[in-house]
Amino acid sequence: MRVGDVVLHGTRWAGDSPAVVLLHAGVCDRRSWDDVGDQLSPAHAVIAYDRRGFGETESSSHDFTHADDLIVVLDAADVGPVWLAGSSAGGKVAIDTALLEPTRVAGLILFAPAVSGAPQPARYDAATDRLGDLIDAAMAAGDLDEANRLETWIWLDGPASPEGRVSGPARDLALAMNAVVLRNTAPKDAGASSADAWNQLEKINMPVTVSWGDLDVPFLVDRSEQLAARLPAGHGHPLPGTAHLPYLERPDLVAQVIADAIARS
Repeated sequence: MRVGDVVLHGTRWAGDSPAVVLLHAGVCDRRSWDDVGDQLSPAHAVIAYDRRGFGETESSSHDFTHADDLIVVLDAADVGPVWLAGSSAGGKVAIDTALLEPTRVAGLILFAPAVSGAPQPARYDAATDRLGDLIDAAMAAGDLDEANRLETWIWLDGPASPEGRVSGPARDLALAMNAVVLRNTAPKDAGASSADAWNQLEKINMPVTVSWGDLDVPFLVDRSEQLAARLPAGHGHPLPGTAHLPYLERPDLVAQVIADAIARS
């Protein structure tokens, strides 16, 4: 689908209402949701797409916001109020859209989401800092393969877990998706909206489920717990034994979290 100067590439699964839009993390693309989409359909119509600079969608040379792109996707899909399931950076897009266009959103299911306006720590836990320093060194040396290996360790395995805790096709896919991201030259804040969600959480009155893996970066676990507690209709749902990308290692569990959140509303 063409939006401005790019074509957004996506996947759509047929199914019933309410529809679900799956928004990928900043180290992934829409392929990360394939197994979840398969399990949610046909009980729900499901849409996943590659944001600008991810997967098959090229970067943009013009100003844009990911939230605006999402609204265009919803218009083209011609679906009523939808559930937005967003992971990490995709969660930020979901939250911002819920603030900017609340009538378009029935509810949110968030997986360790980024949040616009949220404070960031100067340093993280020792395990994350150690791997982060190694990633910075690899990037400075231009070794994108090494940076990819280390980032996959943090996000797929968890920073304090052994490298390779998650193996097989899930790891192969994580490495392939992040390789595209690392070779993208667009600024990391490209597409950010003007929303300041962290300081407007009380305005999000729709049902929101916030999930997180207990093997994730500890700061993100803490922020997810705070988010669930601060949202007026927030519900926390920890996912034991997973890290930042639970849908890659446990798509059945993630699909159930989404289905349960919709059924509870």
